[in-house]
Amino acid sequence: MRRRLIMLMAAAVPLSAVLLPMAADARDSGTVSATTCAAVPVAPPAGATVESVTAVAHAGGTVTFPAVPPLDAPPPITDVPAWCDITVTLTHPGVHDHVQVKVSLPQDPRLWTGRFQAIGGSAYLAGDFGAPLVSAVKNGYVAAATDAGIGQNPADVSGWALTAAGTVNTPLLKNFASRSLHDMAVVGKDVARRFYGTPVRYAYWNGCSTGGRQGYQEAQDHPTDFQGILADAPAVNWDRFAVATLWPQVVFNEEKVQPTQCELEAFNAAATKACDTLDGVADGIIDDPQDCHWDTRRLIGTTVVCEGKEITISAATADAVRKIWAGPVSPTGKKLWYGPNKGATFDWLAKAGEPFTVADTWVKYFVQQDPSFDTTKLTYQRFAQIFRESQERYNDVIGTDDPDLSEFARAGGKLLSWHGQADQLVPTQGTVDYRERVNRVSGGNRRVDDFYRLFLLPGVAHCGGGPGPQPTGELDALVDWVEKGQAPATLDTSSADGSVTRNACRYPQVARFTGHGDPKAAANYRCVMA
Repeated sequence: MRRRLIMLMAAAVPLSAVLLPMAADARDSGTVSATTCAAVPVAPPAGATVESVTAVAHAGGTVTFPAVPPLDAPPPITDVPAWCDITVTLTHPGVHDHVQVKVSLPQDPRLWTGRFQAIGGSAYLAGDFGAPLVSAVKNGYVAAATDAGIGQNPADVSGWALTAAGTVNTPLLKNFASRSLHDMAVVGKDVARRFYGTPVRYAYWNGCSTGGRQGYQEAQDHPTDFQGILADAPAVNWDRFAVATLWPQVVFNEEKVQPTQCELEAFNAAATKACDTLDGVADGIIDDPQDCHWDTRRLIGTTVVCEGKEITISAATADAVRKIWAGPVSPTGKKLWYGPNKGATFDWLAKAGEPFTVADTWVKYFVQQDPSFDTTKLTYQRFAQIFRESQERYNDVIGTDDPDLSEFARAGGKLLSWHGQADQLVPTQGTVDYRERVNRVSGGNRRVDDFYRLFLLPGVAHCGGGPGPQPTGELDALVDWVEKGQAPATLDTSSADGSVTRNACRYPQVARFTGHGDPKAAANYRCVMA
């Protein structure tokens, strides 16, 4: 769930620019010259008012970005055309918020494809104002992102989550959950129309993790905002996911174990060794973790070397890993949600004494409304209570789990989603659960595939990374589906050096080696029902 801020050198154009005489080549009364970066009048979305509009011009070329420790800087983007950033600040009467919507537009109208791309966020960041906007501009899009009025920090909510009285700031939470997304769609399209004098032809959403959840939220709540939605590793079912990912800390606390990452990864290594070839290919990847039934007890008594020390795997540690993989349950054994797949690293969710930031923050600020609450000391019973509280209070606010996408389908919308089978943050099976519920509501896989396609990628971690071949060209695949009617039967994936290629099959199909040719080549696989 990582996002970075962009570093740009630019000069601001004041709001008063909207009051200046229009350039001679303006195309209608609401536009400025397409070659002039200047603020434009903006029609406010319903329920909001416009506080200010500013414009910043950028010469283009090679754009660099700063590192945001502990993250490295993203790579520079080269050959970026001159572009204009127009920032619209909104407020919602009675809320006292100040929501920034940043819209980035190629300054030369000949470089605009007529497409609009909304950029999603990550963790508690509503939208990325950095590299994704610049990349979209380079590819001919008008792009937009929103800060939802909560700022640009994906991890720290202390400045907005609670009111001075210590209660949840519900209006700002609603901004983050949904309201700001529709506002951005309305504002972004309006700015594009006024800047170029022609309306947006195709509108797309592009996001992963929180950005994936946001894309699903738009399909559920505002089915006509976007013709195409690319929503990967979606943190849907938020009211459950954001508590369920504390489960490893609960297990460690109740079972009185504190395994090292070295010990935990020994279980992943053993499971991978046992299940690697279930798909007929030895590639160091568990193709479908749901088919891997390796028992953690098989590692009891095994010695592993961690930082030069020999450690013997205990029965208690083996049982803890079994419970983490199985996912959270109530004290009576009722399944509450899903755990990480076998093969997903433990370093984010299962670091003893270091809870996952998103889940830790959610429970502290939004469920308990107590920033000092210690989520590492939860018992099984208290965990189940908090899980229920989160569902009861927040499902309607941020659950993002409504399976009825019929209005989105009737509007002609297309939802394309992929989720890595080695996702270490958002349990993959939560997305599968949602897809199955959509199937039940809308008549099964064949009908749902007309408007919603899900791809599960073996060995791929959260929003990318991991040992598996990585997705390539998924946005292009969505564009072809929307604009040409070419629904993707597979998604292209490739290793970084291109030596391994694989066609990921749409759910519920899986790719299987034909037994002939190079097992590293996509051409030698076919899609079969799982």
